[in-house]
Amino acid sequence: MGSVASVMALPGDEVSGLVGVPDEIDVLRAQQYDLLAALLGRAPDAALLTALAALEGGDGVLGGQAAALRRAAVETNVAAVEREYFALFIGVGRGELLPYASYYLTGFLNERPLARVREDFAALGIERDESMCEPEDHLAILLEVMAGLAAGRFDAEPGLQARFFARHIEPWAGRFFADLETAQAGRFYRAVGGLGRAFIEIEAEAFAMEG
Repeated sequence: MGSVASVMALPGDEVSGLVGVPDEIDVLRAQQYDLLAALLGRAPDAALLTALAALEGGDGVLGGQAAALRRAAVETNVAAVEREYFALFIGVGRGELLPYASYYLTGFLNERPLARVREDFAALGIERDESMCEPEDHLAILLEVMAGLAAGRFDAEPGLQARFFARHIEPWAGRFFADLETAQAGRFYRAVGGLGRAFIEIEAEAFAMEG
């Protein structure tokens, strides 16, 4: 399966330069969002698993979750994680989990939360790739946009990061990652769930303090 988190046409030149100049903390936040987006958008390939197996744990809650992800990467392989990704997110008919804002907030797909995402994407100048089959409220896509906001890839007004997070991620992403931690088909992805849940909790606390 191709990457979910690389099928939106983002504005600006993301390769040669950034619209804004992020500080060191925002760069690290963007990297965390990008990593989670990549892991939810597709099953990791051999290169990504190798990189994850070399992660350093560090201190604090995130450090512990990073260490758990490192161990999970060491204990799996490409074929196993591809089967796991299929069972969790694709399945025969549907996967064990549905990583969409509409589903988590309303119990149905393609509902009002998706319309709100599309409204805000239009305001940011983000266009849907014609080849994309996933709705834009897939968590991988939302996390990729948060990475772009943190890294200064968008010409966005101050405060938009916090508003986008509060509107599209905070109401449900923590619950999704908690579900991923205990998913029946999960092994490697349980560690992804732990890292994602911890990161979303930290982001929510940080934005609350700013407010």
